Amino acid sequence: MKVKMHETLRPTKPTGVSMKKHIISLFVSGAWLLLSTTIGFSQAERKPTDKRAQAGIKFLTVTTDARAGALGEAFTSLESPSAAMFFNPAGMARLEGFATISLGQISWIADINYVFGSVAMNPFDGKFGIFGVSVVSVDYGEFNGTIRSDTDSRGYEDTGNFSPSAFALGLGYAKALSDKFAVGGNVKYVKQDLTSAITGFSAEGDHLKTNYSADVAAFDFGIIYRTGFKSLNFGMNVRNFSKEIKYEEEGFQLPLTFKIGVSMNAFDLLLAGQENHDFLVTVDAVHPRDYDEQLNFGGEYLFMKTFALRAGYSTPADEHGFSAGAGLQKALKNYQLALDYAYTPFGDFDYVNRFTVQFAF
Repeated sequence: MKVKMHETLRPTKPTGVSMKKHIISLFVSGAWLLLSTTIGFSQAERKPTDKRAQAGIKFLTVTTDARAGALGEAFTSLESPSAAMFFNPAGMARLEGFATISLGQISWIADINYVFGSVAMNPFDGKFGIFGVSVVSVDYGEFNGTIRSDTDSRGYEDTGNFSPSAFALGLGYAKALSDKFAVGGNVKYVKQDLTSAITGFSAEGDHLKTNYSADVAAFDFGIIYRTGFKSLNFGMNVRNFSKEIKYEEEGFQLPLTFKIGVSMNAFDLLLAGQENHDFLVTVDAVHPRDYDEQLNFGGEYLFMKTFALRAGYSTPADEHGFSAGAGLQKALKNYQLALDYAYTPFGDFDYVNRFTVQFAF
């Protein structure tokens, strides 16, 4: 059975009047957000990259999938079942085979390493929708603990090494409600453990420890709409919706993010009728809790449905803006294999490498 990994979308028959009215309202909302984003860029009194210190557990904002990373994180309107759990869960809704599996690794800045994986499954030929599972694990490395000391000539005392970590485990569901409209959701358990830190001494001289660990349930929601005009797609999603959490006295919230995006195979207009060349163009407008609005742009040239070259750009950005990458996908008997790589220069930090391998069957 041949399964397509990155399928070019084709026009479908129009749906009912009520659905059209609903979609029109979505487009109006999207246009309003794009307009307000543009106005915000031009009228902001502070630098757009200034941080507002309104969110914690920031590992949830790091783009995982290598294809998405190479496309400048402009992934909201793309139907990619293996990666949808990390972006817009509605992207799982049109999974054609039985399952896709995605595994990957990120060499992040400051020697931080991410490992992630996801599975999207299509039991009963999609009669009850598509189900997904995802996991992200973060290793922050090893740190040397110290505490202020009035007796040590150095002014501090070593307290041993510690290794902070974090992970997120998600369960997702998506359903195509019509030949154009798909919805999806994701609930995830998020935990960040900064380990037990030594913060002082007791009257007996023993170390006092404070456990800096927090966990919370978070939710993602999304939609994808096939407009029916060539391969034009529209997408919208909200990620990391949760209650407020805290380590000690000051509370904080997760990095809530709202995105809308559009995408299209530009060769549907420029080289209509050919099948050996695709050029995907995708744009996202991003409204995060702790930054000003951003625009993400991505482009992907796909040759013979096999080899892909990608590039992306995010603006405004502090340390990273440009990204690039490549991908290879190949049908092997009853399943298909895809390998993706993304490269992101990171300003004063080292560059970031992303690797993803995907199986579809």
